[in-house]
Formats: sequence, C-alpha cells, structure tokens
Amino acid sequence: MRIEDAVIMITGASSGIGEATARAALQAGARVILLARRKQRIDALAETSVNALAVACDVTQADQIEHAVRLGMARFGRIDVLINNAGQGLFAAIEEIDVAEFRSLLDLNLIAPLMMMQAVIPQMRQQGAGRIINISSGATLATYPGSAAYTSSKAGLNKLSGVARLELADTGITVSVVHPFMTATEFYQSVKSGQDVATEQSQQSAAFAHTPERVAETILAVIRSGEAQVDLVPRAYGGSYEG
Repeated sequence: MRIEDAVIMITGASSGIGEATARAALQAGARVILLARRKQRIDALAETSVNALAVACDVTQADQIEHAVRLGMARFGRIDVLINNAGQGLFAAIEEIDVAEFRSLLDLNLIAPLMMMQAVIPQMRQQGAGRIINISSGATLATYPGSAAYTSSKAGLNKLSGVARLELADTGITVSVVHPFMTATEFYQSVKSGQDVATEQSQQSAAFAHTPERVAETILAVIRSGEAQVDLVPRAYGGSYEG
C-alpha cells in the first residue's frame, strides 16, 4: 500500500510511538486521524498540517470509537490504515497483581484494539483493501519476572492479530503485528503499577533504547509491505533485529 494520500487512523497519538508515527506519516503525504484522550496534545499536532484531524477518544469506550470513526469518514471519506498503538504497562509479581488493575489493562491493551478493528473492518471491506497494524511488545518474545500482566495482554493481542489476518485474508485487508524493543517514550512513566521497576528499566535501557522515530519508520514499512510480523528486538532478547 502506498502511504501517499492514504488515510491512517492512529490511537495513542498524543505522545511516543503514536505521535512519531503520525508525524512520519504526514511527512510521507498521508492524511492522519489522531486519536487520544489528551485532546490538547493532538490538537497541537493537527495544527501543523491540513491533512490531520484530532479526535478526543478513550478507546475503551465503544461510543467514543464510533464517534471517532464517523468523524474520520466525514472528513476524509475512507480509512485505509488502523494503527492500534494505545497501551499501558503494569509491573508486578504474580502474587501481587491487582485484579482490578489487570482487568483495566486488558481493556486497554487487548479489548480496545478488538473494538477498533471491529469499527473499521466494515469500511475496509467495502473498499476492498486495508491495513491493520497492532503494536505489541518485544517483551512477549521472552519471559521476564514481573511482566506477567503486561506481556499476557500483549500476547493476547498477538494471537488476536494472527487469527484476524487469517480470517481476513480474502478481503484485501491485512493484519500485522509490530514488536518494538525498549523505546524512549513516556511508557515507563505511565505504568498502572510497579513504577519503581519501570523507572529502573527506563534508566538501564537509556543507552540502547530505540527512539520513537525508529519505531515509526518500521510501522510505515509494514504499511507498505503488509508483512505479518516485524520486531525490533535484538537476538539476545529473543528477537531477530540486527540493526
């Protein structure tokens, strides 16, 4: 798929990977629908381009998703690409995982991507083409203590994506997964639980963490190729990345 003039909807577009991907897509000539709860941030980004639309959206709420898709269709007439990027971390040992926090995490990291997919697939079917890219985590490629809640939510997203790719194979819609490695974003400052562990990981990874822009380049490449799965995880950590 060509990125030029494609209409790309991005969740979690107010910072980090989502913001970097939005900027890269706009620079490449795409039209971009920015979804996030922090409206002021996406408004500021939308003001930089006539090809951007900012929509305040909590992607765990079906009515807000429906509203966002309706506004995007009204503005651009189609949705070619969905990038499910919104997500959050949670660090806790198995015995210490707060069940309410875990349910909330699953709502954002797993259920919300499903609802977003269900919201755009009918339109993509009518178009006869579409790309859905789910942003998972390189942490699902290995096993780490304290990561059970977060990685299980993302592992569920991996499987959801794989089945969706199979089911939609004859429709012109491809579903792909991108596994970022440690990335220099606000992720570690916004975890639901385990802030001390998250801060320590952030400090330890500062020297070799990828920039959001590096991940954005990979996401745009997957839009073009439709490849099923790409990771930015070094082989030493269970991935295939050699860059």
